[in-house]
Amino acid sequence: MIPFHNFSKFSLSVLASAALATLGACSSVPPVNPTLEMARAENRSAQAAPQTQALAALELRQAADAVARAETALQQRESAEQVTQLAYLARQRVALAQETAARKASEAAVVAASAQRDQLRLEARIREADDATRRAGQATQAANSAQQQAASAQRDAVQSQQQADAARQSAASAQQQASATESRNQALEAQLRELTALNARKTDRGMVITLGDVLFESGLAQMSAGGLRTIERLGAFMVAYPQRQALIEGYTDSVGSAGSNQTLSERRADAVLTALLGLGVARGQVSAQGFGETYPVAANTDAGGRQMNRRVEVVLSDEAGKLIRR
Repeated sequence: MIPFHNFSKFSLSVLASAALATLGACSSVPPVNPTLEMARAENRSAQAAPQTQALAALELRQAADAVARAETALQQRESAEQVTQLAYLARQRVALAQETAARKASEAAVVAASAQRDQLRLEARIREADDATRRAGQATQAANSAQQQAASAQRDAVQSQQQADAARQSAASAQQQASATESRNQALEAQLRELTALNARKTDRGMVITLGDVLFESGLAQMSAGGLRTIERLGAFMVAYPQRQALIEGYTDSVGSAGSNQTLSERRADAVLTALLGLGVARGQVSAQGFGETYPVAANTDAGGRQMNRRVEVVLSDEAGKLIRR
């Protein structure tokens, strides 16, 4: 039997161990990511759709792989921005699979409709041939009636030819629309790959590329060699997609006067703009603005937070060229 005072110590030890185990279990639960939750739901819906399974199997596998990569990033406790980025790409893959299935279903419908039209025309011509045979038998009775019937048959033939021409034009138009959809899908995939390489992230203002202060010499607006390499990749993207607009925004930490910080942020934003123009980006595609120490993304109370605030952000427009300014 355990003495009373020893029993109290034993009970406290057991309760403490249970509490630590509970806290450990709670800390192992991955955080919830809203974008990933949407990607999961959309992927489940797409995977359950018979049409998408039948017509976009490859795209469904790619979408599932993309969701799995986001899941892995969440389980491995990568940054929320990285998980959100991967989840956004996964949602785009799911949308691509659904659009591919819809396009292929539309093409199949066009083929079926064309076959039905051909069958109807064949049946109509058979009926016309039967009518012509009967009219030929009656032609011996009245020459005038036979001539009128022949004229009517000629008109029917012209109308049938016109209908056939219209059907061919309709089929050609549907094929062109299908080709245009495929081209848009390929362009979307190419842009997604390039934005991923530039570490762009999805925000309420659109896709944003953050250029940290390591791209500049301390307190200066001249870019380092590493900064120039990043700008070259961004410039190549802007030249490849001239419909995209870019707003270059400079920011600083709170060290120094507000006036000097404002000036430095403007100079750094202008430096990035000048570099992009030198890479062949059209002047109408880019604009620059400095915000000084306003709009910090972290506290300025420690070195790490101040370094995050010393940045240049490039806000990209949507495919229609629409930009959301501050």
